[in-house]
Amino acid sequence: MKMLVVMGRGGTGKTSFTALMTKYLIERGETPLLLVDSDPDQNLGEMVGVDLYEQGKKTISDLLIETFLEEGGTLVGVPPSERIESRIWAYGMYEGDDFDFIAVGTKWIEGCYCLPDAALKGALETLTKSYRYVLVDSPAGLEHLNRRITSKVDDIFDIIDPSKKSFDHVKRAYRVAKEVKIEFQNFYVIGGYRFPEGLETQVRKILPFKFLGQISYDEKVEEYVLLGKSLLELPSDTPAYLSVKRIMENAGYA
Repeated sequence: MKMLVVMGRGGTGKTSFTALMTKYLIERGETPLLLVDSDPDQNLGEMVGVDLYEQGKKTISDLLIETFLEEGGTLVGVPPSERIESRIWAYGMYEGDDFDFIAVGTKWIEGCYCLPDAALKGALETLTKSYRYVLVDSPAGLEHLNRRITSKVDDIFDIIDPSKKSFDHVKRAYRVAKEVKIEFQNFYVIGGYRFPEGLETQVRKILPFKFLGQISYDEKVEEYVLLGKSLLELPSDTPAYLSVKRIMENAGYA
């Protein structure tokens, strides 16, 4: 099993990249996959054609509220972590033909994701061995890295835009990952769809990480997102998908 984490500031195309990465791995037959939406905006489900609520499923935050607030705590003799982990797999997971999907959801209590993150970390450690890949769509902030939703990652993909804030975010993300002792094999940088061509040389000078390429702007992607259509149905000859395919090949997924 390989775990891939995608992060980046809002608006860089992070979630659409995760969805197109999913499409690429499915087309290569690299299944089953587990998709984890740990971003509170909860956009990944829509981009891969999954509505948890329509499927009768719930987010981790929903399950935490039910388990520890509405139902009055834990069962006697069952540790809280074990109880919520079993509920995640029973009631929080969408199971599809090529991938399964879970989402953290919105904040469990004001200003804190500690318990949802802990529940997700426990669940991931328990049953991820049955998947070929686990893809995590991480939020723009670094709180999930700080609380280590997972302690071992194969590849981290940080999507950047052409701004100093974005470049600083990459440096901080790398530093935090090292400080909290997250094990990872590769830390990659990818130019988002707003990233101008020709800036690759400058990126290489500023950031000491491998630059895999940039995501092409694609009107078809904007159309699909606007209409709420799954990016998994995007034609395979569109600019965005072809650019993601090249990026994945540059990362060694060929």
